[in-house]
Parts: sequence; C-alpha cells; structure tokens
Amino acid sequence: MFGKSLFCLLSVLVATGSAVRCYQCSSGPGQEPKGEDNCGAYRKFNTYEHTAIECSSDESTTPGSFCMKVVQQGPKGFILGVLMLLGDGRWRQVIRRCASVAENGVTGVCNWGVYENGVYWEECYCSEDGCNGAVRPGTGSSLLGATFAMLAILLWQLRH
Repeated sequence: MFGKSLFCLLSVLVATGSAVRCYQCSSGPGQEPKGEDNCGAYRKFNTYEHTAIECSSDESTTPGSFCMKVVQQGPKGFILGVLMLLGDGRWRQVIRRCASVAENGVTGVCNWGVYENGVYWEECYCSEDGCNGAVRPGTGSSLLGATFAMLAILLWQLRH
C-alpha cells in the first residue's frame, strides 16, 4: 500500500512539472512608457502587478531553468539618454528574466563589479519561483533559513 501511495505522489509531482517561474521585464529607454518604472529600477518592484511566467513556456523571452536579475547603475553625471534619473543624477536599469546559464555556475548568489566606464553592475541568479522579484534574489529564503538555524542553536544552548 505504501509503495502505491509513494508512486502516486511521485507521478503527481512529475506531472505538474518542475519548471521555475520568473518575472520578466526590462527598464530603460524604449523598454517602458515614458515616465513609468515597471521593472523596479527606481521604485520597489511590485510583484502584484506582474505575473511570473514559466521558463519553459513560449512566453519566456529567454528559456531556462532558473531566474536572474541584472541591475546596472551609472556613475554621477553619466549621460545615457535615460528618461529617469536617481536623485543624485545617476541612471539605473533593471532586467528580470529566465536564464539558462549562470556566469559562475551557481544559483542563489549575486555577483557585482564596475565596468571601465564607471557603470556599476550586479547579476543575481536564483532557482525558486518568483525569486527574481525580490530586492536581492535568493536572499529571502537564505535569510529565513539562517534565522531559523540561529534560533535552533539558541534554543539548544538554553536547554543544555
């Protein structure tokens, strides 16, 4: 009986698929209507206004098995023809989409750097549904897990 139940459970899990769902948008010139910020470049990204799409579907502009978020930000006084600027004169661009290959081969991490022209960049990769809707993808579940681990250690120490 247990074997049949386990087989049925595994069949349902396989049938529902394991494709990750990611948010898909891009900010910057020509990507959004003038004066709007739909991808979270200057305001918090609103996950209620967007629908995460399945990365293996035809809706995905870039098919893949995990999500990514790219942020680029210009230095002060850097002109790129961007319609909106940060309060100190810098521009910012955000791209959220599915991805098939991470630069470093690892998901759940963010890499960052500065190009020769002074533009700051950050790329984050994650593998949970909707994870690229966060400020820093992958940090929500990692932070929650670390909090529970610390709480468990604290409780264990109090009992012993």
